[in-house]
Amino acid sequence: MHERAPVVAELQSGSSMMELLVPEITTHALSYLDYPSLCRLSMTNSSMRKAANDDNAWKALYHKDFTVEQDDITPLNGWKAYYAATRAVVNVNEEFYSIIRERSLTAMSRVWLNADYVKCIHSSGEFFTGYDPSRYDAVMESWQLVFNWAGADVQIRDVRVRVLTDMAWVTMKAYADMEIGLFNVTNLYEFHNGQWYMVHHHYSVMHIG
Repeated sequence: MHERAPVVAELQSGSSMMELLVPEITTHALSYLDYPSLCRLSMTNSSMRKAANDDNAWKALYHKDFTVEQDDITPLNGWKAYYAATRAVVNVNEEFYSIIRERSLTAMSRVWLNADYVKCIHSSGEFFTGYDPSRYDAVMESWQLVFNWAGADVQIRDVRVRVLTDMAWVTMKAYADMEIGLFNVTNLYEFHNGQWYMVHHHYSVMHIG
């Protein structure tokens, strides 16, 4: 009874059980939460917000949800901001492939940055670009050709993301529902006005020996 008295007194004074844990144990416990749960926890009270914003907790979550290849970096604005940026890039990359499956040119035009330096290399090897303001139009026209072709059911695997402030690149394997459909893919994105836009898309045939 006497050993429990200090803990009971702390709880009665308004401290939560989480506040009584040493930081290492708290971080370990939070590492089992997913992204939505960690965000919800941060909105409960001030002590939970402090715990849920711990940089080590977000680093652990990043490595659980994404790749461990970024273990040696120190994000400029902390791991929470780096996680959020990576999540945003992953989301727009997934949206890009959903648009391909839906064959929506209007939606595709919203994903790409309307700039004269965008480039697109399709799985056929065709290179759509140019050194004039019509480059964006040429890329959009190339997607219209892709959407007119029956084989646009693409699935992606082994997605790897790297974010550097206002630029990000995504590498992955793409499996198309067609005989020739196994590719290495690289997508480049730039951050403008609060949104990530594609500026480069490159397919290359994956050779299996």
